[in-house]
Amino acid sequence: MATRIGIAGITGRMGQLLTEEARAAGGELVGGVGRSGAAKPAASPVPSGVRLFADIAALAAACDVVVDFTNAATAKPYAAAMADSGKAWVLGTSGLSEADEAAVAGAARRIPVVYASNFSAGVNLVLALAERMGAALPADSYDAEIMEMHHRQKVDAPSGTAIGMGRAVAKGRGVVLADVMESGRHGHTGARKTGAIGFAALRGGQVVGEHTLIFASGTEHIALIHRAFDRRAFATGAVRAALWVVGQKPGLYSMMDVLGMT
Repeated sequence: MATRIGIAGITGRMGQLLTEEARAAGGELVGGVGRSGAAKPAASPVPSGVRLFADIAALAAACDVVVDFTNAATAKPYAAAMADSGKAWVLGTSGLSEADEAAVAGAARRIPVVYASNFSAGVNLVLALAERMGAALPADSYDAEIMEMHHRQKVDAPSGTAIGMGRAVAKGRGVVLADVMESGRHGHTGARKTGAIGFAALRGGQVVGEHTLIFASGTEHIALIHRAFDRRAFATGAVRAALWVVGQKPGLYSMMDVLGMT
């Protein structure tokens, strides 16, 4: 029996790609809700044959797994609704606060959740390398800086993927990112702090996503770069996660688990 997939954010750009990828992967596309979380008129055409549900609870009740690419404002209410539904949840929304992530973790105590800053297989390989590099290159000798660029419509900065890179480096170094993160430097900031992980966010045009992790010492620079040219890479990975997570035990999973890299 085909996995029944619902898509939160189905009327957005990612929603349309997820619709195509879910069908291509052999899943049964049940329908979805718009980015606002309800069956309101779409800013872009609703994919052919797609049913719009009244809310996330109704969608979850009709499917086996919900793939969610909406916005940070829906994180808490969606976490509660998904936990009550007992269905699996694949979450790719970026810009979540600590409180939002705590709500997601709470839901994961009752249902299986795959939460990732990026669902691209390539990005997740980069994150694995970033952690190893963070462990191998001492913070007192190698300064870590992360630069990212996205399209002009992106509303959160730094990007979720950039933060994921920072978390990977911090994990490799045995520290918490929040304790060493420096973002948006401006004015007379003083000398760079030893052990800091710096972030720079660029916005312009229609760049899908570019991320560069730099380790800079007094004798060498090492750069790890990922460039996305098509959002379909994210949709393909998210559908792969959706097919994997159904039947898993309650818990908070990453794309690394989906790819068998843990």
